Amino acid sequence: MRGIVFIGGAGPGAELSGSLVCGADLIVAADSGLIAAENAGVRPHWILGDMDSLGDPRRLDRYAPERVLRHPPDKDDTDTELALRFLWDQGCDETWIIGGGGGRLDHLFAIRSLFERQPCPDRWLTAEDDIRCVSGEASFEALPDRMVSVFPLGEGPWEAKSRGLRWPLEGLPWSRGFFGISNTAPGGSFSIKAEQGRFMVMLPLPRCWAGSPPASPFDGG
Repeated sequence: MRGIVFIGGAGPGAELSGSLVCGADLIVAADSGLIAAENAGVRPHWILGDMDSLGDPRRLDRYAPERVLRHPPDKDDTDTELALRFLWDQGCDETWIIGGGGGRLDHLFAIRSLFERQPCPDRWLTAEDDIRCVSGEASFEALPDRMVSVFPLGEGPWEAKSRGLRWPLEGLPWSRGFFGISNTAPGGSFSIKAEQGRFMVMLPLPRCWAGSPPASPFDGG
């Protein structure tokens, strides 16, 4: 069951965002993520958050009151955290974040930190990047000249294998603070298998997706 949360910040654009939600079982907008969702022609099933960055509150009048979950501004969790927890509570075993790029650096770090937790999001799409958590084996498609970066997640230990990357991941001394950036996949297709631990795989968002992208560029995972 796939759940998607739209959040504030730079996202992949209206056309791509609208295409990405195809096949989603549950869509939630967190605060100003409602604007991004509506700009993509998406009507979320639920809206939640403290609504402090929504702008015109009359946007909420288009939705049934019971579908709007308001939270006080003084709270321990961010709106993104609340939205993810809501998706997991509803039974979603695959969760994506759309948006959250650019803007304040602490917001970017906060979303990045969510991937260190368990459970964590499976995918995060900004205006520039397509980011995936890999805990098993996953296959990817990338343009040969586009960068592939890999970071360890969670507590470890970590061990990874790869096929199709210019610089294989086998034998690297994975530890907290270690990373592998600016790799490439000369043939376009590549795969990564997490033998131990979890990994974040980061790709530039393909510009060729401006029209109708595949539902997901990943197989397995």
